[in-house]
Amino acid sequence: MLDQHQIAELNKIAKAMVAPDKGILAADESMPTIGKRFTSLGIENSEENRRAYRETLFTTPGIEEFLGGIILFDETIRQKASDGRMFTQILQEKGIIPGIKVDQGTEPLPNSPQEKITKGLEGLPGRLADYVILGAKFAKWRAVITIGAGTPTDECIQENAKRLAEYALDCQQAGIVPIVEPEVLLDGDHKSERCEEATTRILKALFAELKNKGVALEGLILKPNMVLSGKDCQVQASVKEVAEATLRTLKVAVSAEVPGVAFLSGGQDDVLATARLNEMNKIGGFPWQLTFSFSRGLQNLPMKIWAGKQENIEVAQKAFSHRAKLNSLARQGKYSEALEKEI
Repeated sequence: MLDQHQIAELNKIAKAMVAPDKGILAADESMPTIGKRFTSLGIENSEENRRAYRETLFTTPGIEEFLGGIILFDETIRQKASDGRMFTQILQEKGIIPGIKVDQGTEPLPNSPQEKITKGLEGLPGRLADYVILGAKFAKWRAVITIGAGTPTDECIQENAKRLAEYALDCQQAGIVPIVEPEVLLDGDHKSERCEEATTRILKALFAELKNKGVALEGLILKPNMVLSGKDCQVQASVKEVAEATLRTLKVAVSAEVPGVAFLSGGQDDVLATARLNEMNKIGGFPWQLTFSFSRGLQNLPMKIWAGKQENIEVAQKAFSHRAKLNSLARQGKYSEALEKEI
């Protein structure tokens, strides 16, 4: 069991990650994932290009106004900028907290192979100890839940919840704040009601497991999906409907002790993701900091502009800063689509 001093330290870090007006950048794409995005833009998926791209993001002037934390990948946390400074040093000098993705991807669920469970618990305490030395203050573990014929199954939900809780406890014992990320995927033609049902089920199971393991809820961040219609659904829920359904789900399933809820973008359109976050904060009436932990929702345009060319860095950084600023405004319920044109 953690003592009160350890819990207080974790709570302090968690609160700083989701400080008012700030969110979290997910820059933890695996080599194959970022490779797909690079390939689609005609960028070679080399270590140097990955390093140069992350340097473009991390050295963007003023980004610390909008970001409390950045999630790194194993390769990235070991890399240096072109001036010789470690990326973690650059972030810390800006007052941005470095974090690390620690799960090792997914594997098929034995009794339901169309569903996935996340792996990476084996050897995790040792890896966390190494990441602490490298400067990580928080970690991330993602579970994926699919909606389909007969899915998600109870077994899939329970096993992913159990592994998320075990990971969270390992993190806290290492002095690292865990981001727990149960993602109900956007894939499918389901209506938003099915997403709300699945999201509620996984969140309730997750918090039951976290409490069962003795995880300190005040020392973690939840990173869930928003409640959305499947991407192939013919009738998409409105911005207001998404906001209301998502808040409904959180209020019935998420403990008030959790300092922050940082939504993943999960393939949403950049503008829509920001508008939906803004609508939730306009509605208000919840106990958590409600913020963003976007990957594509922050990087789509900057990556396209950068395109692997040094001469595009300044313009790409301006686009990145602008997108982060808009999401910071959405944190406050002060975003409007008219602001999209200000860049």
